[in-house]
Amino acid sequence: MLTVDQLSLARQVDIVFKELSVELGGMTSGTVFIQIRNNIIGKFGIRHNPITGRNGHLEEEGQGLSSEQIHSFRVMAVEALKYKRYWTHGEISYEFVLKKGTIMVDAILESNYNMANLMIQRYPKVNAANTYKGSDLSS
Repeated sequence: MLTVDQLSLARQVDIVFKELSVELGGMTSGTVFIQIRNNIIGKFGIRHNPITGRNGHLEEEGQGLSSEQIHSFRVMAVEALKYKRYWTHGEISYEFVLKKGTIMVDAILESNYNMANLMIQRYPKVNAANTYKGSDLSS
């Protein structure tokens, strides 16, 4: 059996979209988010506002994405990974909207870094009593 760390990020994104397909079938807009740590997807989901208000009346959304539109969305999501460069931690958000029967998607790639990890890697503790003794913090 394969584990998540043995799957490419593209394959993981594909699995996410298959998992979300039923939920996407009831939506015409929203944001699919995927949180990544060490190139492994952890948390994912959809940000969505299902009720819209106009002229003092609340209305539920109509028909959501078709299976063909969900497939197109999934293909675009995997294609967007080509623009991810050099980072292993972050979040990818796919904002989508259905307009006149066409799905439109904007991908937002966000890299995250941890200053504590960076400091540990570059400036390992030499002397616990005086952390800064003998280290050059200017570089």
